[in-house]
Amino acid sequence: MIRGKTIGSILNKLVLVIAVTAAATASSGCVVAKSPGDRIDDVFAEFDRPDHPGAAALVTQDGDVVYRKVFGQANLEHGIPITPSTVFDVASVSKQFTGMAIAMMVESGQIALDDDIREYLPELPDFGHTITIGHLVHHTSGLRDWPGMLALAGWQMGDVISFEQILRTVSNQRELNFTPGSENRYSNTGYNVLAALVERVSGQSFREWTTENIFDPLDMSDTHFQDNPNQIIVNRAQGYGNFGDGFRNIPNNLTALGSSSLYTTLDDVAKWVMNFDDGRVGGAKVIERMRQRGTLNDGEKISYAFGQSAGQHKGIDFWIHTGVWAGFGSIVVRFPEQRLAVVVLSNRRGIASRATALAIADHYLGDVQDTDDLEGANAGSSASPGIVLSAEDLDEYVGDYRLGAGWVVSISRDGNTLMTQATREDRFPMRAVSEQEFFIEAYGASMTFQRNDEGEVDRLLYRDIEAPRVASLGQLAEDLTDYEGVFYSAELDTAYTLSVEDGVLLAQHRRHRNIELSRLLPDEFLSDSWFFSVVEFDRDPYGDVLGFRVSQLRSRNIRFTKIDEVERPGGGAPGHE
Repeated sequence: MIRGKTIGSILNKLVLVIAVTAAATASSGCVVAKSPGDRIDDVFAEFDRPDHPGAAALVTQDGDVVYRKVFGQANLEHGIPITPSTVFDVASVSKQFTGMAIAMMVESGQIALDDDIREYLPELPDFGHTITIGHLVHHTSGLRDWPGMLALAGWQMGDVISFEQILRTVSNQRELNFTPGSENRYSNTGYNVLAALVERVSGQSFREWTTENIFDPLDMSDTHFQDNPNQIIVNRAQGYGNFGDGFRNIPNNLTALGSSSLYTTLDDVAKWVMNFDDGRVGGAKVIERMRQRGTLNDGEKISYAFGQSAGQHKGIDFWIHTGVWAGFGSIVVRFPEQRLAVVVLSNRRGIASRATALAIADHYLGDVQDTDDLEGANAGSSASPGIVLSAEDLDEYVGDYRLGAGWVVSISRDGNTLMTQATREDRFPMRAVSEQEFFIEAYGASMTFQRNDEGEVDRLLYRDIEAPRVASLGQLAEDLTDYEGVFYSAELDTAYTLSVEDGVLLAQHRRHRNIELSRLLPDEFLSDSWFFSVVEFDRDPYGDVLGFRVSQLRSRNIRFTKIDEVERPGGGAPGHE
């Protein structure tokens, strides 16, 4: 995406409740103002009902719990309310516990961040590039993300997904998203491999090691990494989704050790966040190591470090991580210098949001300067009054430019103004600040058009992306039958049949609904499926389709080869049951 989408209406409403409550108190002239706790209660009031999933919220400051409340239901079917001892799946917040495990092993000399992961797990593929432990910790390994991979292979996210299955998916991966260390791309898979590393080095299961070395020493008696989806967990909340006709249960059969699958309570997380202040477990060196952000091969420092991301809120440094899975949502935000932490755990996605947590923190941070979101602004271009170009000059830039897989920006002219519209985004005006450079307020950045040796406009520059000019949809042939056939992925051991029905290209798999493909460029299609997001077809020198590559948010170029419908030993086409 060129610019971030706004948060959902529910989250906006939550933050608005805090702001309106504070403003009303200030303007009413009342002698008694609402306390921070009362205002936080107002935020969650709409969820505190017998027919609604809810949340557990907590604030710690200077080593004390200063706010601790619960709202709504842990189980709608049985009418069980959420309590401070309700057990939640905190999803990706789990990663900071894995981060501490790795930091502890590094400090004890058992491993080093520069170690090749295949020294400990030689069964992992040799991709021709060394993947270090540090690459895995900082999401710079290039390993593909398993949720999208398994979905593409035909899995439903409610299926039983075991730790062993995730590791097999890694072992079958054929190529990396990118050269290790060259990019920062979030990968759950990397943290599953780290959990396997802990097991291999320690000789214990990941659950045993974390319980013995982290949870027991912190008296987190209601916390564990779930390694058996059939285990009975006392006081466990059910995760819910709202599908327009009311709430529904969302099945949760995942054991993604390291990246997710941590079950815990509000009171136990309080002990965890306060440990960052006193270092009761791990000590000062481990806590300090967990603040060491990753560095890319070109020297760029990224925000991610050992299961948490660095950021700033109104000029104040914080560490943050969120988690979403199977209807559960969680967030932990810590402000180290202020010794302040905000925790929200919920059993409905969307309640535990970054915006809500930071709005809660505002009540305890006091008066601070609002400096959010200034870093990405292009002050020089934004301040420029601009110049006027003729319609003839502007028309040279009109066309489509490819920023990346499934990502095209279309430039059009409206009178004497150029307009830009990226794939699946709104249309925005561009202001000329020179003959080639145009500033877009909505993006906070410029696009600069470039010419080839013949003087033709053949590309544009946006941030650090060089986007070539490409054929527009109007120039494409309408015939889609060229793309029909059966396509097989050896990496996933699954096949899709592509066929044209009523002028629409469909991708068909026996475990998924038909996926409609919409042409974006010659041989490049988009779909409405999150795991079949972008499809790029490959051809031989004679122009015949050889196969296609699927790219997702966190996985690139998953290859499918066109095949004949032949029977495999045992019967059935590849990928069919």
